[in-house]
Amino acid sequence: MTPIQLYTYQTPNGHKASIMLEETGLAYDVHIVDIETGEQRTPDFLALNPNNKIPVIVDPDRDRTVVESGAILHYLAERSGILMPGSEAERIQALSWTLFQAAHVGPTLGQLWNYKIFAPEKIPYVIGRFETEASRIYRVLDGQLALHAHIAGDAYGIADVMTWPWIHAGLTKLGLALDATPALARWYMAVAARPAVLRGLAVPRLPLRESA
Repeated sequence: MTPIQLYTYQTPNGHKASIMLEETGLAYDVHIVDIETGEQRTPDFLALNPNNKIPVIVDPDRDRTVVESGAILHYLAERSGILMPGSEAERIQALSWTLFQAAHVGPTLGQLWNYKIFAPEKIPYVIGRFETEASRIYRVLDGQLALHAHIAGDAYGIADVMTWPWIHAGLTKLGLALDATPALARWYMAVAARPAVLRGLAVPRLPLRESA
């Protein structure tokens, strides 16, 4: 099998794809797209994804280019047969919770990251608004995980891979503690202990930048 080509960077969205590739065991090559220097806007990358976002995978054996992390995870599950939901009910749950991540978890924490870390002016109202919404989303996840071992049910699956990198970023980058959401904290630690998750979190290994 020809290795899948992964175009990515060290971000929560990029880690979804690298963790999933590690979970499936599919061979892949890594191409760093340095979004800090604007490589996602080059003509070569825009030919892969006109929306100039990572991650992107190219599967030479099937002549497929897949963009959007949720679509990539579903594609890789189908491609490998790993973490693929079995029954129709399980597939619907997996789809529902991957879309919940795409519509709520990532956008909310991404905006909080922007306004809390990168914005030249730290506006308390805006930061507070996204912190409040993040707390609400965490409570939704906590309620689901109080009933099930994993996000889409009792089995580990693509909804967990989709969501974990953003919860990790919230904890390590944004100071969003898990003290008030014990079921979410239990799940976070269980997923963090998976070897494939640790390997995927290390992708890509970025070169050291020279200091000015």
